[in-house]
Amino acid sequence: MLYMIDTANTDSIRRCVDTFPIDGVTTNPTLVAKEKTSFLSLTQTIRQIIGDERMLHIQVTANEFEKIVQEAKELQNFLGGNLYIKIPISKEGLQAAMALKRMGMKVTMTAIFTQQQALMAAKAGADFVAPYVNRLDNIVSDGVNVVSEIVELFNYYQISSKVLAASFKNVEQVHKTSMAGAHAVTVNPEILESLIYHPLTFCAIDDFTADWKTAYGNQTILNMFRQ
Repeated sequence: MLYMIDTANTDSIRRCVDTFPIDGVTTNPTLVAKEKTSFLSLTQTIRQIIGDERMLHIQVTANEFEKIVQEAKELQNFLGGNLYIKIPISKEGLQAAMALKRMGMKVTMTAIFTQQQALMAAKAGADFVAPYVNRLDNIVSDGVNVVSEIVELFNYYQISSKVLAASFKNVEQVHKTSMAGAHAVTVNPEILESLIYHPLTFCAIDDFTADWKTAYGNQTILNMFRQ
């Protein structure tokens, strides 16, 4: 399982990279716009924070084939590293994905809502397809089931494209998506932190601390080594 952080907030990215085993960052025009700053400066800072090896998924804003390709080239030259060009699924998007793959670039096809959209994106060469789980749930379409069937299709046809599930509102959706075989998930910082939360864990930590203090008071292991 690959864990991505879905945000363009550099403070959140820095904190999550320092704390969690993050494989990369995903952004989109909405997340970037929330930061109210220079797009070029922002994305360059994100790249500096995560380094060249972690994945960075940056979405184009153009909708026409030639402009998508032009934006992708500029982004690749500017940001470098392990970069994935995010393109919403469409006829123009598929055409651009095929062209970019011929150029040796990496592509994530996003805004996926159906199994056939995902299959077409994979056939076009997309390295990742990004189905939106919660948005499907909001229209009673069972996002986890859509992910599961996409994974099944990819396995059946031995397709190398990976499923990067997106759009989550709670940990249960992430868990069920993981159980459905998604190769990766992208979540906001709040959900990422919730993935490791359980009240019994805190109870256990408190018990460990209390038992230690009963025997050793305020002494720590470090104190013992330094005496």
